[in-house]
Amino acid sequence: MRILVGVDGSSSSDSVIQEAARRPWPAGTEFTVVTVVDPFFYPKAPLLLQEAKKGTQEMLEQQAKPLVDAGWQVSANVILDNPRHALPRAATEWRAELVLLGSHGRGAVGRLLLGSTAQAVLRHAECSVEIVRSAREEKSAGGGEVMRVLIPTDGSEYAEAALQSVAERPWPKGAEFKVVASPEYPALVGEYPYYAAEPLAALLKNSREHASESANKGAELLAKAGLKVCSEVSQPEESPAHAILAAAEKWSADLIVMGSHGLRGFNRLILGSVSETVALHAKCSVEVIRKPVVVL
Repeated sequence: MRILVGVDGSSSSDSVIQEAARRPWPAGTEFTVVTVVDPFFYPKAPLLLQEAKKGTQEMLEQQAKPLVDAGWQVSANVILDNPRHALPRAATEWRAELVLLGSHGRGAVGRLLLGSTAQAVLRHAECSVEIVRSAREEKSAGGGEVMRVLIPTDGSEYAEAALQSVAERPWPKGAEFKVVASPEYPALVGEYPYYAAEPLAALLKNSREHASESANKGAELLAKAGLKVCSEVSQPEESPAHAILAAAEKWSADLIVMGSHGLRGFNRLILGSVSETVALHAKCSVEVIRKPVVVL
């Protein structure tokens, strides 16, 4: 597995490195730790820019040390560019399968991982992206807490790709998994559309059945992989994103793993805008899985 870690020297990016070093990964996993120095802030000062790059490279190699100590193959790279453009491009050029980012950055001149950058990477990276938050460290400060992973599903091929990714990877000992699906009911706003009682009841019944079937199917896949898993059909919320965020908070999830897109219509759960909303607003880490592009 090839994992690009975007950092900027902030406490948020320190948490990304620590989380990456703490987790198990497939054998042979490689990391590249990347930071971006924006030349915009060094107008007409090329020597200062080169000095900044040199100093940043030294700090970056030091920051990547926990990954080296954990036994992984690690490289460090400083890029001179705009972070929002550089990180997705670096991930593509390095053929990364996953990008790890912090949820906040340094701010002002040295910023890397503010919302706008994280949002740009979520939208434009061709691989999976995880926004890492340090809530699990705080929750487990007393020790004894296990990792909890929530996987939303609507039965779409993108949700199945997320479930398959979870099933194929190693996880911390004792990790718990929950597959959650939420019925999506038609919005009855104004006079139109009009649903008679019987057709509306049938729509609601079908939506609940589809959600239950999707959750059970996802749980079966993870159970076959030997993972400790349960499933749940959650109560519908005002939007799919609210349903996922509410389920994660109620269950005290440490990580949400979800597909990048989902179904349309009444059974829709995971649309692109939904995955972005969840990734940017969840209190825990969120990994958005993109299906690999098949080159013919």
